[in-house]
Amino acid sequence: MNALNSMRVFIGFDSREGVAVNVLTDSIQAKASRPVQIAQVRLSQLEGVYQRPKNPLQSTEFSFSRFLVPWLCNFEGWAIFIDADMVCLGDIAELWDLRDHQYSIQVVKHQHHCDAGLKFQGEPQTPYQRKNWTSVMLFNCSRCRALTPELVNSASGLHLHQLRWLEDEEIGSLPPQWNVLVGVQPVPPDARILHYTLGGPWFEDCKSMVLADRWHEAHRALNHPIPFGF
Repeated sequence: MNALNSMRVFIGFDSREGVAVNVLTDSIQAKASRPVQIAQVRLSQLEGVYQRPKNPLQSTEFSFSRFLVPWLCNFEGWAIFIDADMVCLGDIAELWDLRDHQYSIQVVKHQHHCDAGLKFQGEPQTPYQRKNWTSVMLFNCSRCRALTPELVNSASGLHLHQLRWLEDEEIGSLPPQWNVLVGVQPVPPDARILHYTLGGPWFEDCKSMVLADRWHEAHRALNHPIPFGF
């Protein structure tokens, strides 16, 4: 399979959420109907490239490094970025097949209005327009050449997360099922990706989160016991 034609997925990595990354990875692979390449956006692998100091308002290590995905793909082909705090319930090939070459990026265009405060692990909850749009992104990498390491290291958080490096007409929509905000909006029966944006059940202070059972089910699926008598 040609690398530029295969499905490429990048998951944001935070050192506090290693188990979440692994559960998400397995949930994607288990339901994928076609081969998928999955990589992690880890700061430890971006030394000398990602040089941005930690911002007090960022709640994860990959808040800004996510925007390096097109650069990591040499600005070729397509790629998906997904936050770590999710579980995949559907076939990622269905999302991949939504690629539309008229757009530079495709996202679920949430209308998420929240108050300033704290969320999981005492991290800041920051309200802004287009919140959570960049938690699942379908990148048309050749049209995202503005996302150089220099820009990602220097642009404001709002410039990056509000997609101000693009014209509005370059931003396409994805069906809302591909980024359902758990605890924020009603969960449709055909949800494809659950996003534990307020905190996932892998955190001690979020064990009673809505739909925690769906994540625990995916967690258990990572290890199938070997039956005796084989």
